[in-house]
Amino acid sequence: MPGSKVLIADDEKNVAEGLQMILSEDGYEAEMATDGKEAWEKVQGNEFGLVLADLKMPKLDGLELFAKMRENGIDSEFIMITGEASVDSAVEAMRHGAYDYLTKPLDLERLKALIPKALEKYEVRTANLQLQKKLESLTKYEDMIGQSEEMREVFTVIEAVAPSNASVLIIGESGTGKELVARAIHQKSTRKKGPFIALNCGAFPREILENELFGHEKGAFTGAVAEKAGAFELADGGTLFLDEVAEMEPDVQVKFLRALEQRVFRRLGGKKEISVDIRVIAATNKNVEKALKDGDLREDLYHRLAVIPVTLPPLRDRGPDLKLLAQEFLGRFAKEHDKKLEGFTEGALEYIQTYSWRGNVRELKNAVERAVILAKVERIEVADLKPRQAALEEREARVPVGSSLEEAEAIVMLKTLAFANGDVKKAASILGCTQKKLKETVAAAVK
Repeated sequence: MPGSKVLIADDEKNVAEGLQMILSEDGYEAEMATDGKEAWEKVQGNEFGLVLADLKMPKLDGLELFAKMRENGIDSEFIMITGEASVDSAVEAMRHGAYDYLTKPLDLERLKALIPKALEKYEVRTANLQLQKKLESLTKYEDMIGQSEEMREVFTVIEAVAPSNASVLIIGESGTGKELVARAIHQKSTRKKGPFIALNCGAFPREILENELFGHEKGAFTGAVAEKAGAFELADGGTLFLDEVAEMEPDVQVKFLRALEQRVFRRLGGKKEISVDIRVIAATNKNVEKALKDGDLREDLYHRLAVIPVTLPPLRDRGPDLKLLAQEFLGRFAKEHDKKLEGFTEGALEYIQTYSWRGNVRELKNAVERAVILAKVERIEVADLKPRQAALEEREARVPVGSSLEEAEAIVMLKTLAFANGDVKKAASILGCTQKKLKETVAAAVK
């Protein structure tokens, strides 16, 4: 492989020079070292596809050189040169990843056959590592996964908005990953060393939500036996993320707006105003226009929050990301549940790509975890992924009251044929009828 770099390490200078000349004539870029220490110094500063090293060398022998290279992440292919009496040592090196070994006196024909194969292996491995790194940079962004155009647009907005202190409103259906976006903005901002406080506004009734936001003084209400800091106070110096912000009651929205604009608030029952340095990121799963029209979200609060609006696409609009996400979750949960799984069947992948995923990424994540736990073979199957209710419904044939016996028979046969994925022989076996009878009934039913 012309142009590939090879290092020859041998304390017999005439051997090293001879090999260097032979390899150079064959089009390889060859360098030499006459002891192990010199070889080690050279491999640290150069990218060699292959190292040919004598087992017996002063200062650092071939085995020590090979071990040192691997310990330091230098993954050049390695061919050991040894005498007949030391073949066992060369074989031991191969067990630890060396490509091959040659005995002295060298068989030049075998050497010339081994070198291009070793270099090709190195090139392939290097190319695969580079591709893997490239794919990771293309598909992973902070804790989010996606290579669809829609998600790339989201990543671009995050990159642009993160360094500022502007308020952000993330809009998206439940399960699309709104908190992951908020965390990515925080991690890429100058506030990343500060706290990230997340609060779901839809999880608390009015009185408790106000307390969670602003905290209270001791004795502010029955049961307030000690003072408590709220989310605004806890997020000082960092980021406050408020999920489902449109679930706030209107009067709480008014108080929140004042605190948001002035970065000043009072605890419940408190008289002292507390100033904070926070960035606010909010999110909602509601249709914003409808929420504004219905009065669920105050218009002044909306405009204060949506200095930078970020719209997250639903999973059904992220075609290229479905397989990526499914594979990521499979690897994660297989490791967590100690299951050895090879992947998904073609049918399972097709199901993942075509299912509506109304619960978005959260639903897919749960489906894959359930599938990993339920899987009985090495590949995830469609039945493992489907919700239990859907699986049960596939096995049910519903016959409307008033149907004739012929109509009921046709309904059962059609449902069974669908359950058998169109396999007439299998469906007939389940039904206990002939394939001819099944075909005739189905043909008549679909006319």
